[in-house]
Amino acid sequence: MDAKAFWNVIGDYNQQTIVIQLILLAFIAVAVILSYVSRIKYSAKLILGIANLFIGVVFFGYYGTEPIQRFFALPLYLICGFLFIYESVHNKNDTLEKPNPFQITLIALYCLYPLISFALGNTFPEMVTHVMPCPIVSLSIAVYSGYRRKNKLLLALLTIWGLTGIKSVIFNAYEDIILLLCGIYGLYILAKEIRSSKTIK
Repeated sequence: MDAKAFWNVIGDYNQQTIVIQLILLAFIAVAVILSYVSRIKYSAKLILGIANLFIGVVFFGYYGTEPIQRFFALPLYLICGFLFIYESVHNKNDTLEKPNPFQITLIALYCLYPLISFALGNTFPEMVTHVMPCPIVSLSIAVYSGYRRKNKLLLALLTIWGLTGIKSVIFNAYEDIILLLCGIYGLYILAKEIRSSKTIK
């Protein structure tokens, strides 16, 4: 997939879904806040599940044009979406702890995604918005890492996509360095979870 095809997909997606994106973003903000203040503990996982499914079905399933989008990204986002929803039901009372400095930084970078994209010379519709594959995974890693109980498969899949942030140089999408940072943090959390489970055994 070349850079032109990459940005063309983004342009088509943004131009036709911006209103839906804004509505979904509002729900994401409310749901995450509700989980952080322990009003509805599972709401962040539920909305992140919906957001990942939306990206899988709409961005990659409908607007995707390349095999890697259809046969790698699409199933990855669908699995992440369903796992998030499963976790929101199966571990609905799990607590989302207050974000640590690393998580605060990653969430702040997520919030700055479109501004950074604009600062890099991109303009709407060919720019990165909050409800796109890389920002959604960035937020997913930053928020999900704060839950006490973590599904290792879900965390691993999010981390795999996070580490694809290395492509930021290939596609001139330097804002996706944020994704790479989240991927590295996800790798750290995953390794910590694996070590912890081995210690318990």
